[in-house]
Amino acid sequence: MKKRILLLISAITVLCIVCLNYTILPVGAVYLKANERKLPIYSVQTEENKLAISFDAAWGADKTSQIMDICDSYNIKATFFLVGFWIDEYPDKVKEIYNRGFEIGLHSDTHPDMTKLTKSKMREELTTNIRKIEELTNFTPKLFRPPFGYYNNDLITVCEELNLSCIEWSVDSLDWKGLSASELSGRVISKSKNGSIVLFHNNSDNIINGLKMVLQYYKSKQTSVVPIGSLIYYSNFTIDNQGTQIKN
Repeated sequence: MKKRILLLISAITVLCIVCLNYTILPVGAVYLKANERKLPIYSVQTEENKLAISFDAAWGADKTSQIMDICDSYNIKATFFLVGFWIDEYPDKVKEIYNRGFEIGLHSDTHPDMTKLTKSKMREELTTNIRKIEELTNFTPKLFRPPFGYYNNDLITVCEELNLSCIEWSVDSLDWKGLSASELSGRVISKSKNGSIVLFHNNSDNIINGLKMVLQYYKSKQTSVVPIGSLIYYSNFTIDNQGTQIKN
């Protein structure tokens, strides 16, 4: 009798573990682990000598036009991720970014930690951000970068529902820390490789000279610099556990 009780307890324990770790889907669907983590895109696997650079815009705009001038002098385009309150303050800059052929992505409306929001509030942050950009440019963004890089499964699910690609970065310039131009450029250059996504900020202290050094290096290596939307895949891909997007 004691043996049967022990066997029953063991069976119940195993069943509890299964229930905790798996979400039961409809009949015929694949069983997924409940703790399976969704990942944004940090970089792209490619054999081509190309990468993407991006600028987050949340505070200040004094250097934005000059950044675009530098990019144009190297015949390249980049991606600007715009926060809603930045759009409110600098509508003419938003129009200039778009009219000059640079890519615009979302960076939320109020720059919160999105992981602390409900899915409803996440959606509101994104749709408000979209609406503000559409009103100024008639363009609907397809890329979103989470403030601070913070994300969770709910956020990526909301992005998927809104047909947005969630974008992080694989090379952080750390320009916001006040690095010198040579420190900034050295860091970016040393970490860049095929398929990298580079993070800059549009109003950091030494972005102008640092950007010139980085783009001159890329030119010397015949590296193509493209907007993120021209680097990533939109279908038939997987994302590995490092956030690298791989074409199937």
